[in-house]
Amino acid sequence: MKKVLIALLIVLALLLLIVGGYVAYLFIDYHRIEDDQVLTASTAGASSLPAGVEQSIVTWNIGFGAYSADYSFFMDGGTESRAFSKEACEENVNAVIAKLTDWNADLMLVQEVDFDSTRSYHIDQRQMIEAAFPDRSAIFAQNYDSSYLFYPVLKPIGASKSGILTLSSAQIGDAVRRSLPIEGGINKFFDLDRCYSVSSIPVDDGKTLKLYNLHLSAYSSDGSIATEQLALMVQEMAADYAAGNYVIAGGDFNKDLWGDSSAYSGVSGVDASWCKPFPTELVPEGFTLVNALDEANLVLSSRNTDTAYVKGKTFEATLDGFIVSDNVRVNSCAIVDTAYANTDHNPVRMSFVLGGA
Repeated sequence: MKKVLIALLIVLALLLLIVGGYVAYLFIDYHRIEDDQVLTASTAGASSLPAGVEQSIVTWNIGFGAYSADYSFFMDGGTESRAFSKEACEENVNAVIAKLTDWNADLMLVQEVDFDSTRSYHIDQRQMIEAAFPDRSAIFAQNYDSSYLFYPVLKPIGASKSGILTLSSAQIGDAVRRSLPIEGGINKFFDLDRCYSVSSIPVDDGKTLKLYNLHLSAYSSDGSIATEQLALMVQEMAADYAAGNYVIAGGDFNKDLWGDSSAYSGVSGVDASWCKPFPTELVPEGFTLVNALDEANLVLSSRNTDTAYVKGKTFEATLDGFIVSDNVRVNSCAIVDTAYANTDHNPVRMSFVLGGA
């Protein structure tokens, strides 16, 4: 009996040592990517964007290539922590590329683009997308570089490297990555790092388009961090506009742009604690939050991933869209219905004119 007890104590001590060592590793390895990181654009594209001519832009969160319509994610109450397989992940990313190629937008903002991540089988999705558009200037801002998360235990999500990719038909000049505030404590290991990028693109009227690509926090405890992030970003946008630039910000705001999307989707979002109303009071003077609501052809931009997608039963919300300065005229803006075939977000497309306000 004494030997059994000693053996059990040894096993317990080893387990405590392993757990303690892992927790120590998480805190020691934890880091944030540097703020104000200068980004280098690939050398392609026209010398400038045209003023007074209609152009197009699309924003799309591609969900690291995992989210086919039958996929659910453990952090939303689902079952999966990784893409179903490497082949499934590549298939989803290639389907996204095919649609982007068909639309051929002048500007493309893509979020949750993985490279060398456990959850996406170390596929370099950044390289896949950039290679599909060799005629576009591109910048990539790494959103996060997480330690190996050993959770869920049977299939850990592992280490994640992901970011936001901007593609432009005109050469991007200066570009920078701006760090955003995040939660402290244990939550910082799950919501990871956050940023937005700012690309300066020359316009042929002598002005500059300041193009913002963003992906705000989703898994904060009460949604306040995403509001703080937005408040910080719009300050810089307002300063850019005051300096005489055109400003377009697009991406995944992780806020309900329609205030209460359940009123349109017909499915209650009471259990979706991540879905808070967009704080419209933060939109600066001289800017507009573009409304993509079309009640005659109702399409929302994001689905809950607690289960596989079932139209009419899965909660949906519009989290993706654009904020533009008043010197940018918006001709149209629409959410494209992809039935969430390859990602948990539908893309949002907008046509606009610089200097057409």
